[in-house]
Amino acid sequence: MGGYHCSTSSGSSVTGVPHPRFLRVGFWRGMPKGLKRYYGQGHLHFLTFSCYRRLPLLGTARAKNLFVKELCRVRREYEFSLVGYVVMPNYVHLLTSEPKRGTPSKVMQMLKQRVSRKMRMKGRARPKGQLSLRFPEFVAEVPQFWQPRFYDFNVYSQEKRKEKLEYMYANPVVRGLVKHPKDWPWSRFSFYAKDEAGLVDIDPVNV
Repeated sequence: MGGYHCSTSSGSSVTGVPHPRFLRVGFWRGMPKGLKRYYGQGHLHFLTFSCYRRLPLLGTARAKNLFVKELCRVRREYEFSLVGYVVMPNYVHLLTSEPKRGTPSKVMQMLKQRVSRKMRMKGRARPKGQLSLRFPEFVAEVPQFWQPRFYDFNVYSQEKRKEKLEYMYANPVVRGLVKHPKDWPWSRFSFYAKDEAGLVDIDPVNV
């Protein structure tokens, strides 16, 4: 699988399979009201956002690849470091720096808008008698692609960085999608575990 290379990277490693204790699902009940964003402190940001009503709108490989391609483009335009990520069928986790242009909120707005627009274009059926372009089939039927908010946690220490990375890599395993994090192409486990290029280049940090 080819990568979308938008920066150079090399890095350290996190080995072994993350323990399921890193996977907590409290945010599925809805993003907390009155969220406060803390910017300008030099922290990384652990960002979580989910598909509309937690539907698996990113359930196909093509959908997840489209998301990754748009992530790379937004990253290049807004100039932020991408430390880790995982794209799941119905939600996404990112671990990023603050962008040189705008704020994490602006980055989230643009990323979600672009993915939604392109996915809904892909989800439209062709005229009757032609092959359908839908992927997944129900994208065109939902009123919106994303839940309206996102969760933002300031990652302020090396310990927290490691915890969030392991949390992300555990997701596909705990959800029963793969047996080992290395088998899920839409995350950065392979970069940290084996120093391999993946779909997106990663900015390394000490963990």
